[in-house]
Amino acid sequence: MLSVMRALVSLLVVGCIATALTSCGGDAGSTGGGGEAALTAVATTTQVADLVANVGGARVEVDGILPAGGDPHAFEPRPSDAASLTDAPVVFKSGGDLDGWLDELLDNVGADAEVVSLIDHVHTIQGGEAHAGEGIDPHWWQDPRNAILAVAAVRDALIEVDPEGRDVYRRNAAAYTRRLRRLDSEIAACMAQVPVGQRKLVTTHDALGYFADRYDVEVVGALIPSLSTQAQPSVEDINALVGQIHHEGVRAIFPETAINNKLEQAVSREADAEVGKPLWADSLGPEGSTGDTYLKAMAFNTEAMVDGMTAGAVTCRPKA
Repeated sequence: MLSVMRALVSLLVVGCIATALTSCGGDAGSTGGGGEAALTAVATTTQVADLVANVGGARVEVDGILPAGGDPHAFEPRPSDAASLTDAPVVFKSGGDLDGWLDELLDNVGADAEVVSLIDHVHTIQGGEAHAGEGIDPHWWQDPRNAILAVAAVRDALIEVDPEGRDVYRRNAAAYTRRLRRLDSEIAACMAQVPVGQRKLVTTHDALGYFADRYDVEVVGALIPSLSTQAQPSVEDINALVGQIHHEGVRAIFPETAINNKLEQAVSREADAEVGKPLWADSLGPEGSTGDTYLKAMAFNTEAMVDGMTAGAVTCRPKA
């Protein structure tokens, strides 16, 4: 078993390196209003860019720094990212240690944009006993109620820098908030169809804590026992997780779309668990994917978890 676990850890190291490289190579996404936009807003992550685009509508051109499918934990900004900050009146960041690289970018270009850290406007949780010293869990958007709070903060910030668009931002925010509330209600209904004893979650890293808290899911563990994908597990960590998966009767291990899933495949064989559908965790996907918007990503993740936790006995997908 020990030699097998050493091989698994090696696989993970390779996967993390590959993820870091691919995260730096793509073009940053741009979502928003096109040529008629009244202003440009910069957003650090894909989830934040999507929230801002829904509030800003055609009035705001959103320049997203993180590329679709990228890993914010491994992201290294490029010169073009710094250039996008020079003229933007407002910059939206996710907050926490997820996009700390923004601060250096702003310092380098001397930008004087209004910076809105959305984590300061939502309800946060600590990383838990397994993450002592890591502080606040930065994955706040995994609870749609936090997305609703973030939308309100985006609305207010856009009104501050563009008062003439006040009515547009209020109307868009209200309409999107209704969709977020419906999403939250439908996710809760779907997860309620999974027997409590089967709502057990094992993922690549600890990115679903807010989802678990909201929908009464037990987080059994993660292959990378950290709030960041850049941490490395020990042989003991992997060995203990395999034993815990056996003990808890976990039916599926859920990889993440942005990370190589070879480790999940290997651990699933050792633990007699299936590999579930990859979840959208730290990033949304490219256009046309199952996770190209926040609403679609959350709906897909819910469907995937319901299917995996019940071994296909239950199918439920929230409307996005």
